[in-house]
Amino acid sequence: MGICWSGDVEGGKEAVGGAQLRPTMAHNNFGTNDAIDFFFRARGLTALFSQIELSLSASKLLDRDITSKSDPMTVVYVKKRDETLEEIGRTEVIMNNLNPSWIEKISIAYQFEIVQLVVFHVYDVDTKYHNLPVKMLKLKDQDFLGEASCALSEIITKPNRTLTIKLGNKNRPGVPRNLGTLSVHAEETVASKSAVEIALRCSRLENVDLFSKSDAFLRISRIVENGDPVPICKTEDNPLIIECFDFNSSGNHILLGKIQKSIGDLEKLHHGRTGADLIKPSAHRGHEKVLEGKLFVDKFIEKEQYSFLDYISSGFELNFMVAVDFTASNGNPRNSDSLHYIDPSGQLNSYQQAIMEVGEVIQFYDSDKRFPAWGFGGRTFDGTISHCFNLNGSSKGFEVEGVEGIMAAYVNALHNVSLGGPTLFGQVKNMAAQITGQSLSHDSSKYFVLLIMTDGVLTDLQETKDALVRASDLPLSILIVGVGGADFTQMEILDADIGNRLESSTGRVATRDIVQFVPMREVQKLVAAVVWLLH
Repeated sequence: MGICWSGDVEGGKEAVGGAQLRPTMAHNNFGTNDAIDFFFRARGLTALFSQIELSLSASKLLDRDITSKSDPMTVVYVKKRDETLEEIGRTEVIMNNLNPSWIEKISIAYQFEIVQLVVFHVYDVDTKYHNLPVKMLKLKDQDFLGEASCALSEIITKPNRTLTIKLGNKNRPGVPRNLGTLSVHAEETVASKSAVEIALRCSRLENVDLFSKSDAFLRISRIVENGDPVPICKTEDNPLIIECFDFNSSGNHILLGKIQKSIGDLEKLHHGRTGADLIKPSAHRGHEKVLEGKLFVDKFIEKEQYSFLDYISSGFELNFMVAVDFTASNGNPRNSDSLHYIDPSGQLNSYQQAIMEVGEVIQFYDSDKRFPAWGFGGRTFDGTISHCFNLNGSSKGFEVEGVEGIMAAYVNALHNVSLGGPTLFGQVKNMAAQITGQSLSHDSSKYFVLLIMTDGVLTDLQETKDALVRASDLPLSILIVGVGGADFTQMEILDADIGNRLESSTGRVATRDIVQFVPMREVQKLVAAVVWLLH
C-alpha cells in the first residue's frame, strides 16, 4: 500500500490547524483587544506582528560635566492611550562621550494596526552612580540632556529603517534648545526566515483494516528541550518525528510506523531518491521493529519567508484613498441627529472617526501623504448629482494633503454639496481601479486601499460586482464601512469571507476577495480589517 502527502513546513507555523504562532508581546499597551483578536482568529489569520530591536546612537549631545564630557544613557518609553508613559528599556551608560552609540538594544513588538508612539529621554548619569545597574538608577538624580518622540511606523518605513530626530526640551525650562540628535535603527528579530516545502510518500505500509486498505495519514512533531514531541512543522536543529497512522472515525487511530529525522536528513533522502524504513516502537528501548514500509521525500524546496517589514524596507508603499457617502439618507448635516453632523464640541461623527482610525495608521506607509478623496451621491456645485466628485471641490485634482486634508475637505464639502442619491459605488471603484492600473505601468511597489463610507443600501449592486471582479487582478483592496443602523446585508455579499468569490454579469469569477466590510459600531475592527486585506 502506498500513499502521498504534500505541504509546507514553515518556521512559525503549527502543523495542527495551520495557525501561525504570534510572538509574545512584552509591552502591549496600545489598545489591542479581544474584538481584534477574534476578528483575526475567525479568519485563520494573525495581526501584522514583528518583534524588533531598536539600536540607538546620538550626536552632539549637551555637555553637562565640568571636568569631563557627559556620560549619556537613554530611557525608552511607550506612550499609552491615556497619554501616560511606560518604560520599556534602558541603554547602558557610555562614559565621557557626546556622540555615543549604545550597544544595549531595546525590544518592542511592532503592530501595523496601531499607531505606536515611542518616547526617548537622554540623561547624563552622575559619576557617583556608575557602579549601579542602570535599572537601579533614579532618573530624578540624573541630569536631563533632551527628549525625542516618534511613531514606530516612522522608523519602519525608512528605507534603511533608521530615523534621526532632534532632541528637545519639552516641559524642561532652563535647558538649551540645541540638544543634538538621536538616531534610532529598527531590526527585525527572527530565528529563521527560511521555509521548506516538502512532499512525503509512504510505500508498503501495513494493512490493518479487515475489509479495506488502511486510511493512512501523517503527523509530524518536533522534539523539544525536555524530550517530549510537540506537533509542529519546521525546526532547524531538533529532529522531527513523523508518524503514520491508519485513520479511524472513532479517533482510535492505529500507528502504522514512525521515523525520526532532521530537516537535513529529509533533504538527503530527497537528493538520494531513497526511502527510510519505518519502525514500530517497542516497550523495551532499543528493540524497535523495522517495518517493510518506507518514507520517501518526493519534493524538498527551501525558500525565503518575507515579512511585512521586509516589503516596507524594500520600498513597498500603501496608498490610501477615501470615498464618502453624500446621499440624503444621512440626514440634514445641520441637525444633530444627522450622520454628517459636525459637533461644535469637537466630537467626531462616524465618518470622521473612520477616516481617522484608518488614515492615521496608513499615512506612515505613503511617502508623499497625498490622498485621493471623493464624494458620491451628492448634488455638486453645478447642481447635478455626481457619483464621484472631488471632495476638495477642485476641478484640477482630487488629492488632499494628509489625513488633516481629508478631514478639512470633508467638512468643507458639507457646506458646498447638497445631499442627494441614490447610493452608487461603481464610479468610485472604477476611478480607484484606474489610478491603481496607471500606477502599475511605472511602479509595481504600491498597494492601494480604498475606504468607502456609506449609510445605505446599494442601488447598483451588479455594476459594483462587475467593477470589483475587474479590479480583483489589481493591487487594490476596498474597505467598506457601514455607518448608521441600516440593513447592510448587501455589503456582506460583496465581502466574500464565506468563500464564494464574486461573479460578474458575464460569468467571470473574481481572482481574489478584495473587499472587507465592517459596520461602524465595530470601529475597533477597522484597521484590523486593513490587515486582513493585506494578507
